[in-house]
Amino acid sequence: MTQIDETVSRSRKAAMVVQMLLAEGQRLSLSSLPEETQLRLTRELGAMRTIDRTTLLQVAAEFTRDLESVALTAPGGVEKALHALDGQISPATAARLREEASKSNGGDPWAQVIAMSPSDLRAIATGEALEVCAVLMSKLPVAKAAELMGLIPGERARRIAFAISRTSAITPDAVARIGAALANQYAGTQAPVFAQPPVQRVGAILNSVAAATRDSVLAGLVDEDAGFADDVRKAIFTFPDITTRLAAGDVPKVIRNVDNADLVTALAAATASGGQDAESADFVLANMSQRMADSLREEMGERGKVKKSDGESAMNAVVAAIREAVDAGEITLVSTEEEED
Repeated sequence: MTQIDETVSRSRKAAMVVQMLLAEGQRLSLSSLPEETQLRLTRELGAMRTIDRTTLLQVAAEFTRDLESVALTAPGGVEKALHALDGQISPATAARLREEASKSNGGDPWAQVIAMSPSDLRAIATGEALEVCAVLMSKLPVAKAAELMGLIPGERARRIAFAISRTSAITPDAVARIGAALANQYAGTQAPVFAQPPVQRVGAILNSVAAATRDSVLAGLVDEDAGFADDVRKAIFTFPDITTRLAAGDVPKVIRNVDNADLVTALAAATASGGQDAESADFVLANMSQRMADSLREEMGERGKVKKSDGESAMNAVVAAIREAVDAGEITLVSTEEEED
């Protein structure tokens, strides 16, 4: 009997078996396989051409022998085992096992929560206690937190923003328990729990929300805590701040990371709106090469009238690029204290 070519990989053999079953009209459920396995299997199927009958029969025989040698299959993984034992062990035991598995795998229940979409997170932000929502907002990436805040009613958003100011003393254990509870219902770190203090966290979130939402939240914060609101206002960097807080020499470093269409839209919208927005647009254009500035002005003229929402989104993209450059250590913003001096 001819031996199977040793160069034939197990992935190719698996693809042969799958193709053979499909040819027989079998309907296979492969969606439960790991994504990487599904990708590899599909690529192997796409790469296959003609397979001689002898090789196919040998692969089928090998597959049958392997299948017959399997006497028992286990769930595979603690989570699957807990699912199989659902109702057979106490909730406290299940929670402890999940915690042990998370620690041994270096996992974090917050990763599951953070992976949720803003629309799904809205249920948490509108249904849980304000303190829980404040921790959630602080754990989320700024862009996602901003998007989520835009989905929350204004009064609720204001109260959550204020609640963030009270998270400085929260313990790592409390944050871990909140994450585990949220992950369990909706989907131990060393202090400090959050990378930035409350003022910077709220400021970073409000940087990326719509101007109307930002103004509403800030106005509400003044009523709750004028000092905290003032600090948040100083931490916020918006498009009009470009003229006073972005160094002229840093303009080229920033705009190279902005999509050209966003840059044109932002400059066109800012110029049309006048005031501080227009001053920032002029500042950006004045601190780049003359050739590039002329090209952008030409594109701005061709762009025509810009919808308010499109202009605001584009200006936020420019602001985001500035913030990313600051976070990466490429540039340093001029502080409000330096301006006052």
